[in-house]
Amino acid sequence: MGRHVKDMVIADIQGRVGSTKDFIVVDASKLDAITANRWRLAMRKEQISALTVKNSVALNALKSKGVQGLDAVLAGPSTLLWGGEDVVQLSRAVAKWAKDIQNLQIKGGTCDGQPLDAAAIETLSKSAGRLETIGELAGLMLAPGRQLAGCLQGPGGRLAGQLKTLADKEPAE
Repeated sequence: MGRHVKDMVIADIQGRVGSTKDFIVVDASKLDAITANRWRLAMRKEQISALTVKNSVALNALKSKGVQGLDAVLAGPSTLLWGGEDVVQLSRAVAKWAKDIQNLQIKGGTCDGQPLDAAAIETLSKSAGRLETIGELAGLMLAPGRQLAGCLQGPGGRLAGQLKTLADKEPAE
């Protein structure tokens, strides 16, 4: 491949990935055409992009975009995956399909510049996603108000009502 063609391919990869910094690399070379097509269509439905790449060209393209940590996993047949709501949703989708399709092998990936191996991708797929974490935090922030409201409705509420009644009965001085 000539230098001009490599530059065009690098520019194309950079244009496709945009500002994404989280990737998972899989080996999909052993999939038959029908399974590969079904897998790619399912990934597309989940807003996940898949691109089979030449390793050296992909490394050059991603390094110039500031993505680190893929040197070890970009060896042999490689398909880059990125997208989804967040890296957890991406890893969940990939892990699910790797279990369903025996010939789909997770090689590793990167998250915020940190290299991940296949076991780390599997662990990440079992963790809480962005929206789930936000929901948990919102619940924790609202818990003290909920406890106060519960106290005012229970025995503490009766005490507060009695104190208010006593305060209303006191003559004004």
